[in-house]
Amino acid sequence: MRTLEYGAWPTPIDAALCAAHDGRPEWVDHVGDETWWTEPRPTEGGRRALVRRAVDGSTSPVLPSPWNVRSRVMEYGGRPWTGRMRPGGPLVVFVNFEDQRLYAYEPAEPGARPRPLTPVSPVGGGLRWADPQLRVERGEVWCVLEEFTGPAPSDVRRVAAAVPLDGSAAGNREAVRELTDARHRFITGPRLSPDGRRAVWIAWDHPRMPWDGTELIAAEVTGNGTFREPVTVAGGLQESIAQAEWAPDGSLLYVSDRTGWWNLYRDGVPLCPREEEFGGPLWQIGLRWFAPLDNGLIAVVHGKGAGVLGILDPDSGEVVDTAGPWTEFNAMLAVHGSRIAAIGAGPRSSVEVLELDSRTGRARVVGAAHEDLVDPAYYPEPWIRTFTGPGGREIHAHIYPPHHPGHEAPDGELPPYVVWAHGGPTGRAPLVLDLAIAYFTTRGIGVAEVNYGGSTGYGRAYRDRLREQWGVVDVEDCAAVALALAEEGTADRARLAVRGGSAGGWTAAASLATTDVYACGTISYPVLDLVHWGPEETHDFESRYLESLVGPYAEVPERYTERSPLEQADRITAPFLLLQGLDDAVCPPAQCERFLARIAGRKIPHTYLAFEGEGHGFRRAETLVRALEAELSLYAQVFGLRPPAVPTLELSR
Repeated sequence: MRTLEYGAWPTPIDAALCAAHDGRPEWVDHVGDETWWTEPRPTEGGRRALVRRAVDGSTSPVLPSPWNVRSRVMEYGGRPWTGRMRPGGPLVVFVNFEDQRLYAYEPAEPGARPRPLTPVSPVGGGLRWADPQLRVERGEVWCVLEEFTGPAPSDVRRVAAAVPLDGSAAGNREAVRELTDARHRFITGPRLSPDGRRAVWIAWDHPRMPWDGTELIAAEVTGNGTFREPVTVAGGLQESIAQAEWAPDGSLLYVSDRTGWWNLYRDGVPLCPREEEFGGPLWQIGLRWFAPLDNGLIAVVHGKGAGVLGILDPDSGEVVDTAGPWTEFNAMLAVHGSRIAAIGAGPRSSVEVLELDSRTGRARVVGAAHEDLVDPAYYPEPWIRTFTGPGGREIHAHIYPPHHPGHEAPDGELPPYVVWAHGGPTGRAPLVLDLAIAYFTTRGIGVAEVNYGGSTGYGRAYRDRLREQWGVVDVEDCAAVALALAEEGTADRARLAVRGGSAGGWTAAASLATTDVYACGTISYPVLDLVHWGPEETHDFESRYLESLVGPYAEVPERYTERSPLEQADRITAPFLLLQGLDDAVCPPAQCERFLARIAGRKIPHTYLAFEGEGHGFRRAETLVRALEAELSLYAQVFGLRPPAVPTLELSR
């Protein structure tokens, strides 16, 4: 073991390696006996490729570059494809990111090319589609339609719609048949009962977010495929229904947090009442935390502060969890016969596509298989910790100490630490292998992921701690963890940093403005100006989010000013790195530009890196490399570290 100061340890984990393996597979499903999913291609412009695993085990992309299978509904998107195996081969319907049109594609046909099913709209953000479901017997695909009616982000309506598979709507919007009216601002895709006579979907309206309160709506389906007499069967202003599906026997399954925890219900009766979550925040249309099997069992993703895959017996309430290295599963389950397709990861394995046989309990990897790109001895070794915050409240966190198989620090030296604030803020940091964390820990820099008050996975009361307290509770909880690590001798008090993206970028900026805990910070695609970020500047889905996070502007306008990092820019003295995508529709560049104008002339060391072609969250390999190396250089300069072979970031004053 060689002795070398923190920050100077050599490591095989460089920024290019992290970028090449950034992202995760998503939207897994079955097409006949095959398993299909989407996965990222950072080196191909950041597109998402549709991939299929054939019955013989071979894996291949369905569509070549530049096809990008990704929806922009509500900006965060949703399920972007569906497929059906027919006698002549598969039929797939997908959303192409560039034009947001629906396309049909039959790859087995000689010379086949995707053909458009929907038109391009010249109005505002156009026509967008999500959660397609084939209705081949009717010659249609049913989806959620998001239609912009004007130039403003709020000029939008959403309905369930039926699109003809014959292409007759490709140049004719009138050929799209609307299944629901636009009485609700937001809806999920309708789910059809086994007998085809009923449909259910979830709806909500401003100013609620879907984790605040939603309605489960049911309607009769007529012989000509229209809906009539929709009625609310569950949910309300303070009850969040996150998912609904029909069981094979015709009973209605749904996830509700009416008890303070997202639990699973069958026709209104709880199936497995626990202080655990069987659901989560509905950030994307088409998420599935549970999937009913033909034999009456139900595949579930559940846990407290985690999301493990299990099989629930609805009659006994017993859940049997999957054995293996996976401790976190995405809300993207799919079933076919006795097979369950899922996407999972663990602290020492990256995100993989899995298949679980519900008859035998055997799980195997079928796609995006984890590879040890470096010796696993370099992987971080996390601690699951609970800290005490202001007022004695619990704060959940994952602590990743510096770790290297061949180096240690001199006796008496304490390591620098970076506090990571997750986005959302209604979300959480999962406990999975992340090479970006290893990028720092193998160099001798610790990482603390904080699931501050407001995070999901710990029940509604924990989630509601952030109500009207954004910029207070999140900042306090992150600071409490950082200071506790310093006080117990785990971290160097003089070498603490904070970083975050999106809502985490807000927390990082607010932390620099309102505390003296951190020596520097990295702020990525943030909210910085509350007064203008709402309906004026951001997209429709989150345009009223601040009413629950901060309070109604008409009632508490002073909070919007007092808490904004923009208005507190004169209090920031620590160096910072500001990262922004120029195509970001969620947190637009104008937020950063106004903030930088307030900083100008104050001689605070900082750098602003803006990336063309990037939106909310970075996807391109070259962007990811530049951002990660710049962040490390910031810490090196502020903390006095000597990382080998890292370009120096020029800090402006």
